[in-house]
Amino acid sequence: MCYLAHKGFFEIVRVHDNKEEQEAYALTAASELLVKGSDLCLVPMVECNLAPDFLCVWPQLKKWTCEDNLTLFDVSIGSNLWELLGNPAYNKLFNVAMASDSQMMNMALRGCNWVFEGVESIVDVGGGTGITAKTICEAFPNMKCIVLDLPRVVENMAESNNLTYVGGDMFKSIPKADAVLLKWILHNWNDKDCKKILENCKEAISDKGKKGKVIVIDVVINENEGEHELTGLKLLLDVTMACLMNGKERKRR
Repeated sequence: MCYLAHKGFFEIVRVHDNKEEQEAYALTAASELLVKGSDLCLVPMVECNLAPDFLCVWPQLKKWTCEDNLTLFDVSIGSNLWELLGNPAYNKLFNVAMASDSQMMNMALRGCNWVFEGVESIVDVGGGTGITAKTICEAFPNMKCIVLDLPRVVENMAESNNLTYVGGDMFKSIPKADAVLLKWILHNWNDKDCKKILENCKEAISDKGKKGKVIVIDVVINENEGEHELTGLKLLLDVTMACLMNGKERKRR
């Protein structure tokens, strides 16, 4: 506990009872994220990252650096992440993890309402179980929201008046809408694949004129001196995406 407090995961506090003052440990912003039942609980994300087939890949980093066009998953278990998610158990684990992460992203969405001004319909590409889309629906009840993801992800999902699910492939086509949302999508793919995704986004909004837009939520790499620690986290995520997905985080350009 002392070590965790030193690292900022807990805070050492003094508490008083009727007899004496005692030392105790209190939650910090970091440990509050692991409180089950809270709105911003990231326990599913941690559980996903600690799953055996996710955790076992890292000892193979040396071998991976000598391979071309293979992900760390390919080198370690003989299949890439998307193939691994064909396993129903891992598919569920991954989707729940992404849903918990979306709760964090939704805080940012609520502070950027201006982005959705004039948008009557939006498709959330790779939107999983629809946590982000549901937040948009709640904020803009007159907007039509479509979640596009693989059939195994969206099957049996409950729809509503302004929320629908479409099973499909973003590399083949994207449903028509005023706007396309790409949240944590482009960093999964190399430049060639990203170009194809963006071409399909353009096709989806092509008849909307100036009204059409593509909204990208991803990490932006920069070297601002005032963001040293944040830049370190971004670069760590860049390395992680390169290893696991052959993807990368990108600069604003």
